[in-house]
Amino acid sequence: MHVTKRHLPHIYEVGCPLFVTFRLYGSLPKGRYFDRNSVTSGQAFDCLDRLLDRETCGPLHLKMPGIAQLVSQAIQQGEPEDYCLHAWVVMPNHVHLLITPRRDVSQLLQRLKGATARQANQQLHREGDPFWQRESYDRMVRDAEEFRRIENYIVRNPVRAGLAASTECYQWSNAWNPAAVR
Repeated sequence: MHVTKRHLPHIYEVGCPLFVTFRLYGSLPKGRYFDRNSVTSGQAFDCLDRLLDRETCGPLHLKMPGIAQLVSQAIQQGEPEDYCLHAWVVMPNHVHLLITPRRDVSQLLQRLKGATARQANQQLHREGDPFWQRESYDRMVRDAEEFRRIENYIVRNPVRAGLAASTECYQWSNAWNPAAVR
């Protein structure tokens, strides 16, 4: 088991399923605070994810088809070398992944986020600006029930956020089915 800590604790084990969320730099409002004595980490995550889904603050670069496409392709290219990819979605300002890592998670995320940040900043004609928030949220999946719940959460995120009528209609997800759009 590997444990690191920046602002959040990061606990993962190669070969064990992991739920990962990373977001665009500056995508959440400043000054939000959660009292650790009255709010669980899961409740805090749900609140922050709802804020991201509402798109009320910060950049929405992942709404741009070219950038959403490059992030989607990079996610899919990480398999099978870096991870087994179970579910994923690229939202307008954040990404959810359900993976089983095959190597050090901090290295694979650094490679994924670094490559996509460089390419996206080129498309945006920006140089030296941060693209992704440095820290990601991750949670080791504890059992099969939690795995199914997280998988469902990921693919249904665009529907809950009002971006698609059904999971199959949202292009930047593993649930996308082009035939469903016709």
